[in-house]
Amino acid sequence: MTLKIISAEQIEFEGTVESVTLPGVMGSFQVLKNHAAIIAALTEGKMSYVADGNNVERDIHGGVADVKDNVVSVCLY
Repeated sequence: MTLKIISAEQIEFEGTVESVTLPGVMGSFQVLKNHAAIIAALTEGKMSYVADGNNVERDIHGGVADVKDNVVSVCLY
């Protein structure tokens, strides 16, 4: 699936990933291939994703995630 991490200034990352874990307002959740469509508000916390077998973690301060058709778009504040 494709992950796009977008800030107000630029696209920070766009690439193929195996999974994405996000800090949702209602709790942390993981997105895998063929996940159902969802829009979720994100809170401050750690976001992580697995790309090419490597786990990448980063702190975020909130945002919105949109999952549809194996594309995860994360818009950060």
